[in-house]
Amino acid sequence: MQDSLPAPVTTLSRAQKRQVLNLVRRAAGADILPRFRNLASTDIATKTGPQDLVTEADRAAEAMIGRGLAQMFPGALIVGEEAASERPEIVDGIAEAETAFIIDPVDGTWNYANGIATFGVIVAVSRYGVPVFGLHYDPVMDDCIWAEAGGAAEFVRSRRGTRPVRVAEASGTEDLAGFVGLSLLPEDKRAEMAATFPKLTRAMQLRCGCHEYRVFAQGGVDFVFSAGLTPWDHTAGALIAERAGGHVAMLDGSEYRAGPMGGYLLAARDEATWTHLRDLWSFLLD
Repeated sequence: MQDSLPAPVTTLSRAQKRQVLNLVRRAAGADILPRFRNLASTDIATKTGPQDLVTEADRAAEAMIGRGLAQMFPGALIVGEEAASERPEIVDGIAEAETAFIIDPVDGTWNYANGIATFGVIVAVSRYGVPVFGLHYDPVMDDCIWAEAGGAAEFVRSRRGTRPVRVAEASGTEDLAGFVGLSLLPEDKRAEMAATFPKLTRAMQLRCGCHEYRVFAQGGVDFVFSAGLTPWDHTAGALIAERAGGHVAMLDGSEYRAGPMGGYLLAARDEATWTHLRDLWSFLLD
């Protein structure tokens, strides 16, 4: 009986990665793009507050992707952002799951709901909480960046093949630019955090982790700093950032794991940059 159980996913074959990408592409074509800039007010709802939105596109795309993954990978745990908002306890199972697929059907929902074309679809795979595959798909441009444990991060176009992506080259710790989600920090830390921004060339936010990690992985910025570590927002991104050559760790130096966790995640172009920023923001660990 044991031999008949599906094998856990330790990595995905090239064909399986293409299957997952094609599933995401179909969901985008059927449920996300047709609704973009066509949402009625009744198609948009709030979750935890007015900045935390969910749309009919989120729900429909998650349902389609979840069904497809369950058929392709029977026995895997499927955790979608919208399902987790209804049943938060399913997130607890990620750390114990041999294979977990984690879905953010529309990352950057606030942008999407407000007609801003900076949103994406994220699918991650973890094994006992360890990220083993991540995909960040841009429905508008129909391309993605994906990575798997032990492999290089790649930029993927539907008809133009793939090419490796690489973080920015090291050039000292001056003139650093990157993404910081200030609003996700505890309120009592925001002013002190903002006071460090003049020491950076630029600290910004796209309101979309999918594209923030994509920009980082392609060498456009020097770091991505994140709080509010929901697994659908960061599991794939942490792996992509690492496999693109970045130094990725929690601010306390521990390894990132998918599942419920607090703290702060920092992806930087190299260890020296990571250490410099960790020292700059060490007050967050107090």
